[in-house]
Amino acid sequence: MADRSGDWIEQADRNLAQALSSKEERRHEWACFAAQQAAELAVKALHLKHMQEAWGHVVARLLEELPLEVPEELVDKARVLDGYYIPARYPNGHDEGAPYRHYGKLQSEEAIRYAGEILAFVRARLASEGAG
Repeated sequence: MADRSGDWIEQADRNLAQALSSKEERRHEWACFAAQQAAELAVKALHLKHMQEAWGHVVARLLEELPLEVPEELVDKARVLDGYYIPARYPNGHDEGAPYRHYGKLQSEEAIRYAGEILAFVRARLASEGAG
């Protein structure tokens, strides 16, 4: 298996940039989803650095499955992001209303901050392991 962790972290950075752009455009549901995707891709990059394939979209589980110690607070923040994977995109993710009606600046700022913290953790690990 080739080490493509650099490609995954690069795309994670672009997803986080998309989250920021979406927040500025007041598309908060997309900001939340893009932040979740940024965190997911970043954690998968770290799995790849460890020569592991990572499947699924649950960032908290992906963090817990890493062969290294992950702060519990970071896992909790990933759980918040995981809550944006489906409901931020699909009308049936909420009892009523289109997804955009359920998300605002508060949620998108929090999602972007949490994703940024996860990316920083992954980048630090990749740097200490000679990748990224």
